[in-house]
Amino acid sequence: MSLHLRPLLGVAALSTSLLLTACGSPSHPAAAISPGVSQSLAGTPGSTATGPVPAPSTMPGMTMSGSAAAVPAAPVAGDAVVTIKGFAFSPAALVVKAGATVTWTNQDTDTHTVTSQGSGGPLTSAALSTGQSYSYRFTTPGTYAYLCTIHPFMTATVTVTK
Repeated sequence: MSLHLRPLLGVAALSTSLLLTACGSPSHPAAAISPGVSQSLAGTPGSTATGPVPAPSTMPGMTMSGSAAAVPAAPVAGDAVVTIKGFAFSPAALVVKAGATVTWTNQDTDTHTVTSQGSGGPLTSAALSTGQSYSYRFTTPGTYAYLCTIHPFMTATVTVTK
């Protein structure tokens, strides 16, 4: 039995030695981490990037149309339609007269919502799949900011005049 134990003890000792050697001995310096093509390791040890990493304005692979900062047009006479397409509400700034009904129609492949920003707003659609619509009749003048709760970067306003 002693013949069998010695080789096993030798293997265990050798394994321990290899693990310790591979874990930072001077003969095996730590390998430098380098980013792949179009990657950055800002903020990590050995990084060559400087400054903060800017947050993307859209999710990777997405394009956005429209702008939440669009200048509102003259009030729309009668009812109005807002298109949801390209991860944006179009128009992003709508002006309607009190009593108008606004209908949002999802023309995107992703699901979206129409939800008032803040608490207590009147807009509370269900999740709208492609081709589905949501309507709301505005009776009180004011500016109503809303967003898609699934994609909160999607924002817009409806301004209701007398």
